[in-house]
Amino acid sequence: MLSRIAESLFWIGRYIERSDGTARILDVHLQLLLEDPWIDEDTACRSLLAVMGAPAPPGTGTVRRGDVLEHLAVDRTTAPSIAYSLSAARENARRAREIVSTELWECLNTTRAQMPRRLQAEKAHDFFQWVRKRAALTVGIADSSTSRDESWQFFTLGRSIERTDMTARLLATRSLTEASGPSWTTILRSCGAYEPYLRTYRRMPSAKNAAEFLLLDRLFPRSIIFSISQAEQCMSAIDPVADRVGHSNAVLRALGRIRNDLEYRPTEEILGELPEHMERVQQVTREASEAIRQRFFPTQAETTWIGELS
Repeated sequence: MLSRIAESLFWIGRYIERSDGTARILDVHLQLLLEDPWIDEDTACRSLLAVMGAPAPPGTGTVRRGDVLEHLAVDRTTAPSIAYSLSAARENARRAREIVSTELWECLNTTRAQMPRRLQAEKAHDFFQWVRKRAALTVGIADSSTSRDESWQFFTLGRSIERTDMTARLLATRSLTEASGPSWTTILRSCGAYEPYLRTYRRMPSAKNAAEFLLLDRLFPRSIIFSISQAEQCMSAIDPVADRVGHSNAVLRALGRIRNDLEYRPTEEILGELPEHMERVQQVTREASEAIRQRFFPTQAETTWIGELS
């Protein structure tokens, strides 16, 4: 497979997963700002922007809920935003049009065309639901219309890497507003994990059990361990000799390092320093992504070209 095709498929998977994860995180925390009058809105919004990789510029005034919506939802020039991710996914599909199915191309094209340029605060929840549905539709079309060859492996590899990162960001936001932060029940619901959690633990969520479920459950597809394991499987399918020396080995080393760290470290210790541990997970996903780029996408161009607008 041509490296540019593989790179486009990898980033389609990442950008679709990023739009879905960003919508879930924003839905939880912006709703919390409405429900809890004791939260300092400026501090909470600045912290949320920082966790999402889009901190407010120094010296700016009070950051409000509307500013977060503008910055992380509809701003087409901000890399962490939903609008940017959907546009970038469509752009990558255009670059790989000869291998992307007609159904997937039409889905991505329609999604970008329907993306609003402005968003009213009272309609934010409906918008986030729309994003999640479009992301689910895109993934469903890809899964049902793509042969399980290298194209599907690169698409799934990108999704797995990004899902690991987004779940880590979601968990990191748990302590943004200290005692007023979202409950573990809310966090579980935000990623569709509440019912699977109840079937697994058969009790109401506690901090230890909920964190353990989202970190270590090997059967739930949004847990960090599941996502890492899926990424490792994709790497082994793409490069069967990945256990030998080379760049591909750097990917497996990075993923294996964080997997072992999570599996063998006590959950209470992770909870005690949750933002720091989740930042470490995000750092590993960046290292893995860079190792994948060096191994399979040998180009001097920065990955930001993927999101350039037409």
